[in-house]
Amino acid sequence: MRVLVVEDERVLADAIATGLRREAMAVDVAYDGGGALERTSYIDYDVIVLDRDLPVVHGDEVCRRLVEQRSASRILMLTASGDVDDKVEGLGLGADDYLAKPFVFIELVARIRALGRRSAPPLPPVLERAGIRLDPGKRLVERDGKEVVLTKKEFAVLEELMRAEGAVVSQEDLLDKAWDENIDPFTNVVRVTMMTLRKKLGEPQVIETVPGVGYKL
Repeated sequence: MRVLVVEDERVLADAIATGLRREAMAVDVAYDGGGALERTSYIDYDVIVLDRDLPVVHGDEVCRRLVEQRSASRILMLTASGDVDDKVEGLGLGADDYLAKPFVFIELVARIRALGRRSAPPLPPVLERAGIRLDPGKRLVERDGKEVVLTKKEFAVLEELMRAEGAVVSQEDLLDKAWDENIDPFTNVVRVTMMTLRKKLGEPQVIETVPGVGYKL
C-alpha cells in the first residue's frame, strides 16, 4: 500500500512514517500542502494522511483540490480538534475519514488499512491463494497451515501479488506500492526480494516470472 503523510510537525510526520513502514507500507512524507499537491500530481497514493492545519496550502484546500481532480486516493484528515462540527466540516470537504489528535497509533493503522481496501476493488480482509494465507491486519503469512516469517518488503510484495488475483504485476508497480519515492528505479531490489520470498515460501514454486512483463502468483 502506498501512503502519503502530510504533516508540518516534522517529528510527528517522521514518527508516523516510520511506524507505517514497520507495517509494510510504502510511505512518502510532505511537510506542507504545496509539497502534498506536488507529490500527488505524479504519484498515485492509496491513502493520504492529511493534517488540516498546514502551511503554504491549507489542508482544507489540498483536500478540496484532490476531490475536484477526482483523485482515487482515500483521505484521512488529522486535526487537533475533535469537535463534531469540525469533523462534519472535514468530511464535507471530501475527506473519507477523520481522526483527532492525539490519537492511538494502532487506530491510525487500522483506519488506513480500511481506507486502503476501499481504494481498490473489494477483496476479503484475509487473502488466500495457492495454499498461501495472508492476513494484512496481523501481518501473518501461512503456507499450507505453517507460518512463513517475512521481512516488511517481502510481505508487501507478496500482498501485492495476491491482491492481483493471478494478474501479472510489473516491477514498476511493485516498486510503486512496496517502496517509497527514494528508491532507484534501476535497482535490482525487486529481483532480490523475489528470490528470498520464493525461498521462504518453499516448494512447489508459486511465483512465476513473466519475462519482460513482471511477476504473478
